[in-house]
Amino acid sequence: MGWNSYNHFGCTVNETIVKGIADAMVEYGFLNAGYTYLNLDCGWSNENRSQPNNSLIPNPIAFPNGMIDIVDYVHNKGLLFGIYGDAGTLDCAILPGSLGFEELDAQTFAAWRVDYLKYDNCYNSNISPIIRYSKMRDALIATNRSIYYSICNWGQSDPYIWGHEIGNSWRTTGDINPSWDAILSILDQQRNISNFSGPGGWNDPDMLEIGNGDLTVDEQKSHFSLWAALKAPLILGFNQDPLGRSVEIVEFIEDTYEIWTGILSDGYVAVLFNREFIASFITLNFENHCGIHGIIAVTDLWDDDPFKGNLTDSYIAQPHGVIVLKLQVVEINS
Repeated sequence: MGWNSYNHFGCTVNETIVKGIADAMVEYGFLNAGYTYLNLDCGWSNENRSQPNNSLIPNPIAFPNGMIDIVDYVHNKGLLFGIYGDAGTLDCAILPGSLGFEELDAQTFAAWRVDYLKYDNCYNSNISPIIRYSKMRDALIATNRSIYYSICNWGQSDPYIWGHEIGNSWRTTGDINPSWDAILSILDQQRNISNFSGPGGWNDPDMLEIGNGDLTVDEQKSHFSLWAALKAPLILGFNQDPLGRSVEIVEFIEDTYEIWTGILSDGYVAVLFNREFIASFITLNFENHCGIHGIIAVTDLWDDDPFKGNLTDSYIAQPHGVIVLKLQVVEINS
């Protein structure tokens, strides 16, 4: 789906960083691959609202040319621009939040031609998230600008149940960090809620940590593949399948392996994930795990290697590694 400043830069982003990322997203092919959003996270705003109208304004040191200059730069690259806000009196960087200023701030974002709002949950005065997030939803709708609305209340109060009525996506957990334990913990929390995600509203297990920390290459491939198969909203590379159906877990052996499968617009997908510290065989049964039979065309989506599959096939997954298979029935056995 795009890029967000938080996982690498925290709350210390500035104009130079944003413009450099916009350049890189185009130069290195991310835009052409479907990564359309450049999202500015916490730390962009001034410590005080403007006077006398109380509007949010960018930090003049970090963004000396103002926010419209940044948005125009990003848009002129063919990208969409996202911004950060908070459903509290202060945001998580202890800068002004939007609680009580929803209409004013939504109009400000629309005037800046923002395309995406990540709306956080700090300093929320213990007000119901449904009330707080609904107010900003209504304010965004009133601007008559199409703004993707990302609910970031850390999975509290089961947003996968009520999020469809309020936002475009909702965080299902607390913050991710670039450690294998954190990725596994968040993945495990998706097992029983993946069916709540689909066109019109998406579970959000938080952003990718690709390139951060000390994750191995196989761990990063697993992280990316599983988030993509879950249709996490920040992954456009795989989420371009128009059906938009998340995978669901069909087999789980604790601390050993798990198999997730789902339906695509032109076939099926199976994700075989090795949780062990050693390479391991994982066996996929097309009929039992995917509900399909016959002669199956199988494509390894990481290697782009097509081959014909049998009813049951075993695959070697590297330590903490993943096998991602696209399955298409080419002939049904009589």
